Amino acid sequence: MVPEILPSRRSAILALLSASVGMLLPRRVVALRRVAHPTPRVGITGTKVLTAADLTKSPHLVELFDGIRAIPQIADGIGCHCGCAELSSHYSLLSCYEGDAMAKSCPICQGEGRVTVRLAKAGKSLIDIRAAIDAQFG
Repeated sequence: MVPEILPSRRSAILALLSASVGMLLPRRVVALRRVAHPTPRVGITGTKVLTAADLTKSPHLVELFDGIRAIPQIADGIGCHCGCAELSSHYSLLSCYEGDAMAKSCPICQGEGRVTVRLAKAGKSLIDIRAAIDAQFG
């Protein structure tokens, strides 16, 4: 009787694994699609970017959020590749660091932010930063 049970268990496990992988694919496809970069809004500031006081549970992110706050006109011209651009409250990468701050937990938002801050400090233009973001995350 045991030989009859093992094939059905194997089949069930394979079906479960296939379903799990299938459920993950749409998310990955969203992350890999081309993102349209928004036009930076006139007069945009970093005043809504979370501060150290807001990040007490994530002190390792304070420097990143401070970096984004210092370059709102650049961060506002970059689209995020994690899929959050589908949210109605989302406009740009800058949005990932404001309000509920998806960047507190999303590695893609954090990665794009780190690249953006690093390249902005190096004097790169918004066009160059967008190209680097697309090459790495797009």
